[in-house]
Amino acid sequence: MRISLAEIMNRRGEAVKLSVPLELTVLERGGAEYKVLRKSEVRIVLSSPAAKRVCIGLEAEVVLSAPCDRCLEEVELPFDVRYSREIDFSQSGEERAEDLDELYYISGFDLDVDRLVFEELLVDFPAKILCREDCKGICRVCGASLNAGECGCDRAPSDPRMAAIRDIFNNFKEV
Repeated sequence: MRISLAEIMNRRGEAVKLSVPLELTVLERGGAEYKVLRKSEVRIVLSSPAAKRVCIGLEAEVVLSAPCDRCLEEVELPFDVRYSREIDFSQSGEERAEDLDELYYISGFDLDVDRLVFEELLVDFPAKILCREDCKGICRVCGASLNAGECGCDRAPSDPRMAAIRDIFNNFKEV
């Protein structure tokens, strides 16, 4: 959804409140796709406090589906997107980009709401996704989830230098 900020600049001192649908259905990050399970409408407050200045306030809730990094079980990732920034259109595009890091969601005088929400989701995305803090992962031999219980596979390291120590431990098991 694109919103013209030029119209907002003509309404100096007046706040414009909008509620627009979020068209984002999938978040692509690092070669992986995360499906959007639930999303709210994007609530936006726009105002122009001075000539060629626009204040953007945005709120939305998004829930993504992602695999656990240890056991690959699907996990719901809730995001509470909050954004607030003032943009000075009297600056050149390069100056604005420097002030606002990288401004991909504004093109000319148009605000791309989906791109802004996408960028905010990327910033808030967790480094590690876990179904629970004590997730045990999967067996590297058979692939069974260790959260459900032990699978019985021998997951001992296969380093041949450790064979002598492994034999000692196996001898103690038999006694």
